Amino acid sequence: MQNKLNGAEAMVRMLEAHGVSHIFGLCGDTTLPFYDALHLLDHDINHVLTRDERSAGYMADGYSRVTGRPGVCEGPSGGGATYILPGLIEASESSYAMLAITTDISVGTYGKFPLTEVDQDALMRPLTKWNTVIKQADHIPRMVRAAFRAMTTARPGSAHLGLPYDIQYHPVDPEDIWADQRLSTYPAYPTGPDEGSVRAAVDAILSAKSPLIVCGGGVVVAGAMNALERIATRLDIAVATSISGQGALADTHPNALGVVGSNGGTDETWEMMQAADLIVFMGCRAGSTTTARWEAPSVGTRIVHFDVDPMVIGANLPTEVGVVGDLSMSLAMVNAELDRRNQGAGTFGGAAAVADIKRRKFEIFDRIAAEENRPIRPERIIADLMKVLPPDATVVSDPGTSCPYYSAYYQQQLAGRYFITNRAHGALGYAMAASLGAWHGRPASKTVALMGDGSFGFTVGELETVCRCRAPITFVVFSNSNFGWIKASQMADKGSRYYNVDFGRVDQAAVAAAYGVKSWRVEDPAQLQSVLKEAVEHDGPTLVDVICQPLEEANAPVRRWMG
Repeated sequence: MQNKLNGAEAMVRMLEAHGVSHIFGLCGDTTLPFYDALHLLDHDINHVLTRDERSAGYMADGYSRVTGRPGVCEGPSGGGATYILPGLIEASESSYAMLAITTDISVGTYGKFPLTEVDQDALMRPLTKWNTVIKQADHIPRMVRAAFRAMTTARPGSAHLGLPYDIQYHPVDPEDIWADQRLSTYPAYPTGPDEGSVRAAVDAILSAKSPLIVCGGGVVVAGAMNALERIATRLDIAVATSISGQGALADTHPNALGVVGSNGGTDETWEMMQAADLIVFMGCRAGSTTTARWEAPSVGTRIVHFDVDPMVIGANLPTEVGVVGDLSMSLAMVNAELDRRNQGAGTFGGAAAVADIKRRKFEIFDRIAAEENRPIRPERIIADLMKVLPPDATVVSDPGTSCPYYSAYYQQQLAGRYFITNRAHGALGYAMAASLGAWHGRPASKTVALMGDGSFGFTVGELETVCRCRAPITFVVFSNSNFGWIKASQMADKGSRYYNVDFGRVDQAAVAAAYGVKSWRVEDPAQLQSVLKEAVEHDGPTLVDVICQPLEEANAPVRRWMG
């Protein structure tokens, strides 16, 4: 029999058994045995030292989104456990598999008021799909398997494992180190819908006069893009998306309407949402943003809803047909049913309607993007990025200034997860960290992170991590010296009574240069495209600080600000 492993070594071996190749994390007193095991054991896991546990969570999130594999982050007890929370809830609410391991004080000191004591079990429970603090070392293999099973099956989400200090030294039987390899990617163990609901959904769609498909992130998570493309083409039906659903269909596809709703949608795309007599939600919760606070679909609009989670069906809107199952399997069954009925192409005329809407939308965008005004218009930044980025670039955005412009106007040429933003909870500081996780997961893709200068200040310390990793990420900062989203909201909702939303101008390019990042500051729109091109092509980390029009003065594609 093999020699016993200690608990820390067993954790490393269990992660290795589940195919984990990257861990993002930050050291602490309670992680000493775990780090020693990572140091001494022979394995292929790359541990990326971060400068903040919050960033470790966001890196694991970004890694998970581009790979379809669980992202893993770790941190110590006390402050480390509390800092790692934002990443857990964002991944879980966005349906991406992510595991956080937080080491803890010794079980033997619970209740004795030791330094950094916190009830990790209670802390993490409402933010995760699955959570436990391991109390005995011989439970480690079983709990790791349970965490991976929970993260990757049904609707994916985050999991948390608490790993107390003392059990990291206790023995674990190496015979119990094994894993189900199907849980190393997600969705694992997909379950299809019943055939009757699929037939009913097809009946409803074909009986409509002007249907619209609205896709959320579930289509991309399930890898159902090809099946969706076939449905859209053969029925000539328009396909809209939520912000999280971008990539369900390439933006350049004739049937791709683009983002609809209160953020990233435009008046032109909203026309089709309002005019539809039947909405087909696919992997979309029909929440407040996509429906513009449930302005549409209006009462009486027929609803067909596909989702892996039965709790979503009918939660917000009366639903004529609900189809519960893995989206890839469900849409394949829709195509099979259409095949059985010999249903061909040209049913609804969606491509022609989409072409008219896009023509009118981009006439406005192109006119503003061509302006030579200073400060530089956000539209100009998006237009110039489209000219210099390769088709397979991975773009990560914070939810502030850059997000609505990118979502409304950037024309992604490929289906799949090439745009990432944290739409579930919208915390600032996400893009800088998540872009490094995305780069580790997909290093062959040019990775670009978009953020406001407010967001930049949240996680600027991770530029050191980026340089240490030699990651050729390009950061684009939309600099307007305020928390733009809130200032624009004060303009629209509070009669321009601005309070405590402005801060001092910072030279982000100089700050980045101090970390070792090649950087530029751009105020002249005529110079922007050439600078962005040089930054994107540079073999190393780069940052472009763009002095940008404030949101409260802009024509942002956010419905509540548009008069």
